[in-house]
Amino acid sequence: MSKAFTKESEPEEIVPDAAAALPVGVKNYITPAGMARLRAELKQLHSVERPKIVDIVAWAAGNGDRSENGDYLYGKKRLREIDRRIRFLLKRMEIAEIVDPARQTNRDQVYFGATVTYCDENDGERTVRIVGIDEARTEQGEISWVSPIARALLRGSVGDLVIVRVPGGETEFEITAIVYEVESSRADNAVP
Repeated sequence: MSKAFTKESEPEEIVPDAAAALPVGVKNYITPAGMARLRAELKQLHSVERPKIVDIVAWAAGNGDRSENGDYLYGKKRLREIDRRIRFLLKRMEIAEIVDPARQTNRDQVYFGATVTYCDENDGERTVRIVGIDEARTEQGEISWVSPIARALLRGSVGDLVIVRVPGGETEFEITAIVYEVESSRADNAVP
């Protein structure tokens, strides 16, 4: 058969993981609860989602022409996404260093795992928890320890004024409270 009548497969789309690159020289610290969430996500992907998609792809492949079979094409794409995420999670968990904030002895200063309340120049109060790169969820007030705000707050004490560089210039914050929470209460919410 002539090559003119064969359909060439489309090149596989390579999409890098959003949080794949760690800053150079930075350790991958993570809290016990963050590690539990990563393990739960890995288990969910490996034990539930991947087998379900494999079944769909196998069923769709049995239906004949795969080139125009939406279930087959979407399933193969979803399998690549799941496999990529599984590889990413395994690599990140392998290099992660678990740091338990409950074991912090100097609770008067801001360190990894601290929940910090601070006021800005307009007396707007905000509370954030400083966590690992792979577990930060800004919508829940968790920020990565390498973020500009966390970097400014680290090693600070209650009453300290810290300066954060923002796109519009510099902003000054005053640390008003530092708390180190017990991890067991957060580990209950293991699934992201």
